[in-house]
Amino acid sequence: MFGICNLAIIPLRFEPSDKSEIVSQVLFGEHFKILEKHKQWSRIKLQYDDYEGWVDSKQYQEISESNYEQLSKETLILNSDLIEYITGTSNTLIPIPLGASLSFLNNNEINTQNYEFEGTKVNGIKDKKNIINTSYLYLNAPYLWGGKTPFGIDCSGFTQMVYKLNGYKLLRDASQQATQGEALSFIEESEPGDLAFFDNEEGNIIHVGIIMENNYIIHASGKVRIDRIDHLGIFNAETNKHTHKLRVIKKII
Repeated sequence: MFGICNLAIIPLRFEPSDKSEIVSQVLFGEHFKILEKHKQWSRIKLQYDDYEGWVDSKQYQEISESNYEQLSKETLILNSDLIEYITGTSNTLIPIPLGASLSFLNNNEINTQNYEFEGTKVNGIKDKKNIINTSYLYLNAPYLWGGKTPFGIDCSGFTQMVYKLNGYKLLRDASQQATQGEALSFIEESEPGDLAFFDNEEGNIIHVGIIMENNYIIHASGKVRIDRIDHLGIFNAETNKHTHKLRVIKKII
C-alpha cells in the first residue's frame, strides 16, 4: 500500500498514539509506503529519506503503486514561499508550508480534488551559494523537535529542508547526515553551505548547522539563529559561552 499527504503538515510519531513523541513531519505532497495499516494508525516509510514512523490513518490519501513509482521518478517541485495556498474543489483553500511538494498536481489519478497552485515554485539543482539565501527563510523559526517548517523546526530538519529546496538530498537526523559528504580537517577549509556537526559527552552527534562566511553559523537552537563558530564549537555572544562542541565539518556539495 502507498499514500500521499494531502494536508498541510501531519505529525510522524514514534508510536501509534496521539501522546507519542513526534519524530518528524510529513508535508503536503510527500509520498510514502504504508508498512502497516490499522484502524486508526499507519506505519509508513517516506520515499524521500526512508524515514519511518506512525501517522493517523485519516490524515493521508492512498495512491496506487504505479503512482508511487511515477512520483518517485519525477523531479521534485516545491513551494518556495513561507506559506502559500492550494485551491481545491469548490474554491476550498489549504495552506501549505515552505518545502511542500507539488509534483503530483498534474497527475489526475492522484489529484482527485483538482488542486491548483498559483504561487512560486522551485525545482532542480541550485548553486551552492544559494544555500545561505534559502536558510534565511527559516531565520527565527521556533525550535520544534521533529519539525520541518518555518512554524517549528529542529536542527536537522532545518538543514534537510534548506538542502532539499536547492535540489540536494540529506538524510533526516543529524547523526545520519554526518555519514554523508567529505570530512574537512579545519574550519578554514570550509565554505558557506558546508555542514558542521556537534557531539555530546558520549561522542554522539546531536546537532548540525550550516556554515556561513566569516566564521558564522546558522542553526536551530531555541530558534533558527546565527552565532559564531570556532575550533571549539558554537559561541553564543548573548550568554558569552560555547553551547555546542564541534565534532566535524562536512562538505556535501
